[in-house]
Amino acid sequence: MKARIPAFVFVATFLAACSSQGADVPVSAAESEALRFTMEEEKLARDVYQTLERSSPVFSNIKESEQTHMDAVATLLDRYALEDPTSGQTPGKFQDAALQQLYEDLVREGAASPLAALQVGAAIEELDIRDIETAKANVTHNDIANAFDNLTRGSRNHLRTFYGKVGELGGTYAPRYLDAQTFQSIVSSPMETGNPNR
Repeated sequence: MKARIPAFVFVATFLAACSSQGADVPVSAAESEALRFTMEEEKLARDVYQTLERSSPVFSNIKESEQTHMDAVATLLDRYALEDPTSGQTPGKFQDAALQQLYEDLVREGAASPLAALQVGAAIEELDIRDIETAKANVTHNDIANAFDNLTRGSRNHLRTFYGKVGELGGTYAPRYLDAQTFQSIVSSPMETGNPNR
């Protein structure tokens, strides 16, 4: 069995990637929106996994990782004096109406069975990858770009995990948000390790 790295090590490594390169230069409106949306989307992942964690032990571990992702984005929001849209929000509550509806839909879908819960997990990771990769097109700050790279690396690993667990239960999963080639490339490749000093 592969040894599990303590959560605080993940946090320290992850936040190291968010070194304050260019922090004296204000973020653009697009970067501000990307950070705020990403924060809520990471919260959505954490909250859905928290709700579904009785379905499979894998949700408890990945839920902790999503909190690490939120901590990394929170560091950037604080650095650039941006509002944190998750501040004061209880689990399952979101400022973004589309994310609120998505949360409710995914929880309802995942509650159907352990297999459905794992399929929901895979869908969330796909969505995270797609949305962050899209947001990166408008990022000019190195610290934000590095953080987004780490977020997508984590999401690719989570997608591999969920996809594998779906297969273990004898189920199937077809991509919802990524094109088939990108999806297959991710799930057929090995787990990635981070490089915070890139």
